[in-house]
Amino acid sequence: MSPIIPVIAGPTAVGKTAVSVALAGLLDAEIISADSRQIYAPFRIGTARPTEVELQKVAHHLIGELPLDAPYSAGLFAQRLQRIIPDLRARDKRGIVVGGSTLYVHALIEGFSDIPPIEPGIRDILNTELEDRGSEALYAELLKVDPVFAATVDPSKSQRIVRGLEVFRGTATALSQFHQPPPLADQRYQLIVLHVDRDMLYARIDQRVDDMISEGLLEECSRALEMAPDRTLNAWRTIGYQEILPWLDGKYDLEEAIRLIKRNSRRYAKRQLTWYRRYTEAVWIETADRDSADIAEQILKMI
Repeated sequence: MSPIIPVIAGPTAVGKTAVSVALAGLLDAEIISADSRQIYAPFRIGTARPTEVELQKVAHHLIGELPLDAPYSAGLFAQRLQRIIPDLRARDKRGIVVGGSTLYVHALIEGFSDIPPIEPGIRDILNTELEDRGSEALYAELLKVDPVFAATVDPSKSQRIVRGLEVFRGTATALSQFHQPPPLADQRYQLIVLHVDRDMLYARIDQRVDDMISEGLLEECSRALEMAPDRTLNAWRTIGYQEILPWLDGKYDLEEAIRLIKRNSRRYAKRQLTWYRRYTEAVWIETADRDSADIAEQILKMI
């Protein structure tokens, strides 16, 4: 049986990189990035990519490999893992997955769904029905329209029931028909979510943004724009870059650009934490006032 792969997740600025590098040293492991933006070569500072020292210390995968106009998605991430993980096994190396991109982590652990956008009002209607009819009635409906997905759902998990019905009503297709299995069904993972209290996290985010500006984020964005001037590219919808583009156009001053990066980063961190709470098997580790090596030692005992 293949060894468990730890998945180091958590909000932006919580310290995932330092912990993963420390853990890789203990395991003689290589790191696989589950970040949807660090894979783009021109985006170094604004994505908090591992430093050159860290990259030289530990082998990393899916870091700085693509130009900005190359497509990348949870599905493509899963396809790459089908090559990377077997290669690690063949070389008798351990792997560590690190990243904050929630859909990528979900694709790794539970598979993913290539579902088209669904009208937001459908979920509102279903939540109202949940209050009026109860979860048992909605589960009974789910059994009729998507018995395959319903068989995987705990009837007490009302939001999963709502999701199944939302997809069916919005697409006329069962959620189970969209679902793709995890890239390697025989691989075991342990999800570890690093966290600190909100005030400390927000302070770290604000400091990180200030550091990024000092390190040359504005210049990096300008250079990237010269390489990829098409602003409709998905890569440009990245916090830390999308706020600078209007500044480059003179639409607001630098102080406003920095304020927006900090605000949007804090909002993103909040969404990340909310997402990871759905995984009952996740182990949450408080990182405040703790050394990365100490946290790595704690994780080592779990796997």
